[in-house]
Amino acid sequence: MPVKTVAMLTAGGLAPCLSSAVGGLIECYTAVAPDIRIIAYRNGYAGLLTGNWVEASPQVRADAGRLHAFGGSPIGNSRVKLTNVEDCEKRGLVQPGEDPLKVAAEQLTRDGVDILHTIGGDDTNTAAADLAAYLHANGYPLTVVGLPKTIDNDVIPIRQTLGAWTAAEQGAIFARNIIAEHSANPRMLIVHEVMGRNCGWLTAATAHAHHEWVKTAPFAEWVDNAAARWDVHGVYVPERSFELTREVDRLSAIMDEQDGVNLFISEGAGSREIVSVMEEAGEEVPRDAFGHVKLDKINPGKWFADRFASELGAEKVLVQKSGYFSRSAPANAADLDLIRACTEHAVEAALGGHSGVVGQDEDRGGELRVIEFDRIKGGKAFDVSAPWFTGLLAELGQE
Repeated sequence: MPVKTVAMLTAGGLAPCLSSAVGGLIECYTAVAPDIRIIAYRNGYAGLLTGNWVEASPQVRADAGRLHAFGGSPIGNSRVKLTNVEDCEKRGLVQPGEDPLKVAAEQLTRDGVDILHTIGGDDTNTAAADLAAYLHANGYPLTVVGLPKTIDNDVIPIRQTLGAWTAAEQGAIFARNIIAEHSANPRMLIVHEVMGRNCGWLTAATAHAHHEWVKTAPFAEWVDNAAARWDVHGVYVPERSFELTREVDRLSAIMDEQDGVNLFISEGAGSREIVSVMEEAGEEVPRDAFGHVKLDKINPGKWFADRFASELGAEKVLVQKSGYFSRSAPANAADLDLIRACTEHAVEAALGGHSGVVGQDEDRGGELRVIEFDRIKGGKAFDVSAPWFTGLLAELGQE
């Protein structure tokens, strides 16, 4: 049966690829199948459940390439788990007693959708997997093809998720200005908190990018305008433990010599300890619809800073978070190339009736292919033995 209507949605948190991925899909369909109608559900799965969609007009299709220059999502995001019935009811997305998966399937049928593209991280694409399984089991003829978005780069078995390279680059740019604050106060402890719930890839990549910039920047090497003062002094990720006493001794020497210390910390580093303390105290741990701890509520960066501040004799502590700055940027050149390859493959696969998530399959040597939905999982750990990371730690004296 010929394809008549393609739908797409973006979901979860932002990443520097959503706008470009939407634009890329529209460009590809317009080039290879200009007669296919394209619609977009507003605000992710919330729009699908409520029937809130917009159509890509001829003008939008002609100008789709403009979306590559922007961050954010042109069609809006939300965090909705289709199998969390209670949350969907509470938010008014379905009526009491309704099954969100059935509501979504019936909406897609009413809208005449033949292909659905979901652009998001592991939560978005596992939700897509749930929806695809429901559609298949209940006889709904629909192809679902996902694209892997997340700045954490933590989707199994995908080698590189869309937007992660850009987020690291932007986080390093953010760090340059924040670290300049060291000159505002003596014995300054600066904590750069980077997004990354369970995976430290983004923190490590951001620290690496900043360190590489420090090595090439034209410092005057005079008082506070010196490479050693602007550099990274410690990197902390969930996958790598550290000895507090040893780190205090190492960083104390840096504080005494440089009059300041700059730390890059994953927001997930220390979160388990914080949650444990809260639970022991009988406090409610704030969580989202997917059951994830709301890290912005428990503030790991401040907790981490408090642990080091007194030990290092810091006169002032500055905790800054680059997450919202880096995740909403437009895609850089490397991500644009990856997005282009993935969107072209996604369109080809969708028109061929193949459901799954398009990405570089680590179990197939990094081959770009449609990965089966049941193999998509979140929580991929960062490989702390990666040579570029161990090399960074060695240069920082943090082996």
